[in-house]
Amino acid sequence: MKSIVAILMIVFISKGNAQVARSFSLLEAKEYALKNHTKITNAALEYDKSVNKKKEYLAAGMPEANITGAFNQFLNLPVQVLPVSFFNPGAPEDEVIAFRAGTEFNSSASLQVNQLLFDGSYFVGIEASKLLIKLQNIQKTRTNEEVLFAVIDAYHIACVAKENSGFADSIYRITANIEAKQKSYLELGLITKEELDQITYAVLSAKNAFENAILQTNNAIALLKYSMGFPQDSVLILSNTLNELDQMASQISIGSIEDNSVLPLLLTQMELSECDVRNNKAGYLPSFSAYFQQSYNAYRTSFDFFDDKPWYSQTNWGLQMKIPVFAGGRGRAVVKQSEIRLMQDANNFELTKQGLRLQEVQLKNTLASAIKKRTLQKENIVLAERIYRNAIKKEAIGNGNNVIVTQKLNQLMMAQAEYTASLMEVYRSKIELDKLYNKLNLN
Repeated sequence: MKSIVAILMIVFISKGNAQVARSFSLLEAKEYALKNHTKITNAALEYDKSVNKKKEYLAAGMPEANITGAFNQFLNLPVQVLPVSFFNPGAPEDEVIAFRAGTEFNSSASLQVNQLLFDGSYFVGIEASKLLIKLQNIQKTRTNEEVLFAVIDAYHIACVAKENSGFADSIYRITANIEAKQKSYLELGLITKEELDQITYAVLSAKNAFENAILQTNNAIALLKYSMGFPQDSVLILSNTLNELDQMASQISIGSIEDNSVLPLLLTQMELSECDVRNNKAGYLPSFSAYFQQSYNAYRTSFDFFDDKPWYSQTNWGLQMKIPVFAGGRGRAVVKQSEIRLMQDANNFELTKQGLRLQEVQLKNTLASAIKKRTLQKENIVLAERIYRNAIKKEAIGNGNNVIVTQKLNQLMMAQAEYTASLMEVYRSKIELDKLYNKLNLN
């Protein structure tokens, strides 16, 4: 086992970019991911966006003040006309006098304050913004679940791959020792060249299995790093053993589908749909606002606005009211659509609950079956290893057969592969069930 660790360390340490190795238990890997994974960071940013969205809605009901200013120069003064009859009642009605009026330079400055007094959509929008914050908070929880699920799954895969590497290493060593002894037997004329080739073939098969196990381990560690948000060029060591993970997986998952995070997500979505219905209905209500304006205007024949000459002030305030009267039935159609969406959300909620109940039953059945299968496969691998070692012993004292040894080796490797598959089935079922009960962070 020491050799496999040494090989893995050589593989993991890159030239010129070697970093201090870090050891992680499953719990430590989860904690690291929750602090460093980009998905977690983005989920937090989305939550911050929703908080600021609420502030945006609130600001719409606050007083709004604007200062405007303007400067204008007439290159040609505007022409005004008056009927000649204004001065001479006896003149023809269609006869007019044209003249230029005004000043070449004009300037103005004004302050206007607007205040919303009542708008049904505004109050619904505030409530919707609160629900949006709630929704994003739930989304944060679900993002955490996704990251934790990926980390737990990848950690188990890496541990299984590491165990397989150790197993493949031991099989390769045992088979290579047999080959070395068989070569001496060939020199003594105790076996034939064909018999030696048979065991050499087994050695090559064991070596190939070992190298493939190393590759799978490296890939599994790389996947774990990605799932954690851990740098790929850094060395990661697994501190939990397969036996420890096996004990964790053997713990019974107790929970309820009511704790599943998708349900509050759907409920919040239903609340948002209700707000949408109310907002569309609020479009029929009148809205009121008030305004105040203070302005100053100056008229000059030359650009002397900063001289001590008069600016003419104007002050006014008022109320504005908007009453929807007719929009061709569009409003009713929009309200109806939002009501239909609300009904669909309610149906989806019930359908999701049914799906979660089905998933719960299936996962419990799968987990129970996988645990039984794992127990049987563990017994099979112990038996296969004992048979293989007996075949080796017989071969060592000259009572064996190389072909049988090779067959038993293949049998042992097949048993190991089946055992590994049963382990992963147990782990995956357990993780899926914990995710269903929203308990990934507790394990």
